[in-house]
Amino acid sequence: MRKTITMIVTTMTALAVTGVAHAESRDTAPVSVTWAQCPGIPGAECGTLPVPLDYRKPDGKTIEIALSRIKSTNPEKRRGVLFTNPGGPGVAGLSFPATLIADGLPQRVRDAYDLIGIDPRGVGRSTPVTCDLTPEQTIRGNIPPYAVTANDVTTWAKESRRIAQQCATSSSAWMLPHVSTANAARDLDRIRTALGERKASFLGYSYGTYLGAVYTTLFPRNSDRVVLDSSLPEKGWDAEGGRGFGRGFEERFPDFAKWAAARPGYGLGHTPAQVRAKYFDLAGRLDRAAVQGVDGPAFRQYSFIYSYDDRQFPLLAESWKALDTNQPLPVVDDGAAPDPENAIAARLYTVCADSRWPTKVSTYQADVAIDRIRYPLFGAAAANIQPCAFWRDPAEEAVRIGGRGPADVLIAQNDRDPGTPLAGAQRMRRALGDRAVMVHADQGGHGAFVFTPNRCLNSTVESFLAGGERPARDLRCAAESGARR
Repeated sequence: MRKTITMIVTTMTALAVTGVAHAESRDTAPVSVTWAQCPGIPGAECGTLPVPLDYRKPDGKTIEIALSRIKSTNPEKRRGVLFTNPGGPGVAGLSFPATLIADGLPQRVRDAYDLIGIDPRGVGRSTPVTCDLTPEQTIRGNIPPYAVTANDVTTWAKESRRIAQQCATSSSAWMLPHVSTANAARDLDRIRTALGERKASFLGYSYGTYLGAVYTTLFPRNSDRVVLDSSLPEKGWDAEGGRGFGRGFEERFPDFAKWAAARPGYGLGHTPAQVRAKYFDLAGRLDRAAVQGVDGPAFRQYSFIYSYDDRQFPLLAESWKALDTNQPLPVVDDGAAPDPENAIAARLYTVCADSRWPTKVSTYQADVAIDRIRYPLFGAAAANIQPCAFWRDPAEEAVRIGGRGPADVLIAQNDRDPGTPLAGAQRMRRALGDRAVMVHADQGGHGAFVFTPNRCLNSTVESFLAGGERPARDLRCAAESGARR
């Protein structure tokens, strides 16, 4: 479906128990997966697996988890299975292995593993959740709008309370306490058992890094080689982690400003400083009067989203130019989820269940006031209130990421990532201690391994996944010429 850029604001993927650190599940007789052809996913087969809704009641009600498999075609080099996760939460993952292959997943990795895609609990073809969101709520539901004033926080708090209430009274509200990252990690281990694997490796991006960290914390003896790419902090997407968007965009924006300044035909400025000034000029004008349905908060939001990949810079510059000169906005394929309402609802179910969020509106007003100054590009959106402020208490305490377990984690990171800034990845690195090392590259964008051409970073991750070779210490890769693939 083709839509104007004003409808793109939901596409970010983004983008996290009473947990005992070594609480591996007992490998009981596995429930087998019946595989069948997977329509629309080249080379894949699909199946479903029943898992407990509540792992404290393993013989109670079950839900379905949908998964896909692209098998290794090299039995001599096959090591096992590689779970994959594209981020989110709320993003379906069945087709992600095929996406990785299409974007250049090295053959050595394909030979070493059966690639497993998963729609996490609550998402897509797994037993889905809903919040009965309206189209407008869906558009605004992933990242809060930029709060120009303290009153904007109060206004959004009323809408956030309404959304939380809708989730609590929806037809899938019976799943509310149990759609969490900890339970998604337990689902991974059930899948491992059902596939007959002694261990499982993991490759997760964005939010998927938190899922991978939780999995290897809960099941350290069952996880094999774990890659966390574009990492969240060790506490996942909580109120503090969400504020990272403000810092991330501030660190990433100079890449776009430099790019646009080198292309004066867009009329955005001849220097990076002039491009930055144009951002604030357009945002202020659109705060006063929307143009073609785009107001100031929407402008800031899609500018943030389209900083994820250098390949989106031309579209972003064209859109700025159109808004600046009141010309028609470019029409694009938005690439939105097949069911965006489910995607946003599943994100809320997950991040609101993962941790306790501040409940006072005044707390968010104070955070917004701070981040509006600290990170003026986007901080007053990232720090704004969310429906989690009005959520029921989580069913379990959050899993505490720690350093107990084998040294089997590699964190891959871009230095200027708008969605998961380097500072958050460094926090995850410190929390994992001697279990982890980090490879990070002097480049911008969200998603490093496979999705950027940096040979140093890509070869480091490939060598770890395919051969178990991991740097002895943290490694920084120099910038390399060439656009992101």
